[in-house]
Amino acid sequence: MKKYLFLLLALFVAQLAQAQQRVPFVQTIDAPNRWVDSVFKKLTRNQKIGQLFMVRAHTNLGQAYSDSVGHIIKKQHLGGIVFFQGGPVRQAALTNRYQSLSKVPLMIALDGEWGLGMRLDSSISLPYQMTLGAIQNNQLIYKMGLQVAKDFKRMGMQINFAPVMDVNNNPKNPVIGYRSFGENKYNVAQKSIAYMQGMQNGGLFTTAKHFPGHGDTDVDSHYDLPQLPFSAARLDSLELYPFKQAFAEGLSGIMVAHMNIPALDATPNVPSTLSKPVITGLLKEKLGFKGLVFTDAMEMKGVVKYFPNGEADVRAIIAGNDVVELSENSGRAIKLIRKAIRQKRLSWDDINRKVKKILEAKYWMGLNNLDSTNLTGLVADINSPAEQQLHQELTDAAITLLKGEQLLPLKNDFVRKTAIVTVGPQEPTLFAKTIKKDFPNATLFIVPKDISIKEMEAVKTELKAFDLCLLSIYDTRNRPGAQLDYSAKLKLFIADLTKQQTITTVFANPYAIAGLPGIENSAGLIVGYQNSPQMELSAAQLLLGKLKSSGKLPVTINAFFKYGDGITMK
Repeated sequence: MKKYLFLLLALFVAQLAQAQQRVPFVQTIDAPNRWVDSVFKKLTRNQKIGQLFMVRAHTNLGQAYSDSVGHIIKKQHLGGIVFFQGGPVRQAALTNRYQSLSKVPLMIALDGEWGLGMRLDSSISLPYQMTLGAIQNNQLIYKMGLQVAKDFKRMGMQINFAPVMDVNNNPKNPVIGYRSFGENKYNVAQKSIAYMQGMQNGGLFTTAKHFPGHGDTDVDSHYDLPQLPFSAARLDSLELYPFKQAFAEGLSGIMVAHMNIPALDATPNVPSTLSKPVITGLLKEKLGFKGLVFTDAMEMKGVVKYFPNGEADVRAIIAGNDVVELSENSGRAIKLIRKAIRQKRLSWDDINRKVKKILEAKYWMGLNNLDSTNLTGLVADINSPAEQQLHQELTDAAITLLKGEQLLPLKNDFVRKTAIVTVGPQEPTLFAKTIKKDFPNATLFIVPKDISIKEMEAVKTELKAFDLCLLSIYDTRNRPGAQLDYSAKLKLFIADLTKQQTITTVFANPYAIAGLPGIENSAGLIVGYQNSPQMELSAAQLLLGKLKSSGKLPVTINAFFKYGDGITMK
């Protein structure tokens, strides 16, 4: 009897797991679909071309701006909207309005690499992908994907332009960096797929970026056209690896980067976004990708520098993209595409195939049964206790101990003089205050970035009297750069302090450690990856013995600290 009950339970669990696995969009393409056929037949030629475009929208730029976007939606019959900065309630209300103006339901998208907080106020910013790259349990990243899908759907959105599948093996990369899972292609692939599967099984259309790989460049394609000078063999074995693995797992969408790649297309100054050999030849034919292909933003200098005045939009469609994101002028682009059809550069068969695939995607997204977004309780729903707990779990799993296991947990013997030294912020931090609760006899020191040399020398002299320094270093900017914006004097202050008995915690991009000579002399060293309350709490709990570290470096910092380093505490 017990064996029979066990088998029933196992069957139930298996059925439940199967129910949670959503059929990937790529497996539904070309299947008979009455809704798709019905909508397609009613579209005029201009309306079909309009479906190929997604335009920018904000909720922090005033009523006139919002009205202008609504006018374009109605006039040009656009396929979708990409939201940027604003607030969740304002955005959801505007989404309802925009959907009411559109003959065909709009695809609503947002760049949510770390969740809604990447763009919206009053919402949660989950950890950056570089932070997630340190986590050893990829099931946590899958759970994050499910949560992000839940938040997006609650907001009335269907597409997340994430994850970033770029392998960031260039520390000087100005645009990817902390947005990548790291430098190891296997780690990037595994974590990208876990995040992707969580989102897709949660019903969110996932669009990975930036194909064929934006990780090894020191040029930002927002401002110029980067060049990848590598061989086709190198690109296939490294940059393309995570994408190929994700294709095999049912990735629904891909975003193409603006990069010149001579090994794939020798045409001078042609970005990959406009390259038929890259998009049709490599992505679709050689790699067999069947999902929806989006351009990166077509207002970026990396694409319009050499192809201005709408020519980039036309070439993007000719190259094989399905959706043009953020054209400089979508009205102009629609006219130019019709002209290109008359000139035989494009055919209506090309357009029809793309439009049908877009409609099939909209059906997968559930837009055939569109319902308005309920504004009541919206902010509470996207800031749930469960999501806050998950956030803490993620940072707890990422925190990385590089040195000093023998010093932990810290013990307060009330004899040893302890200093808690905060560098960067101008006020006591959560990390410092949390340590202070268990070490009430410790002395707090705050060393802001703009501290005068005279004040710095005074603090340095005073600290010599302490037996232990708990040094915390912060990047106080909105985005953690590869180098801290500290003065040379402040970096020297840190180097001098580490000559004492010092345990250093860095709440910054891990690459920033390379710009702090002498930090390797710290008796203990903890990598916190980013400046967030959750990470501060994780680091404090690690020092106090209430958390054991398990994170591993997702990138090589220098000769002292390399990819995969990190002490797993037992």
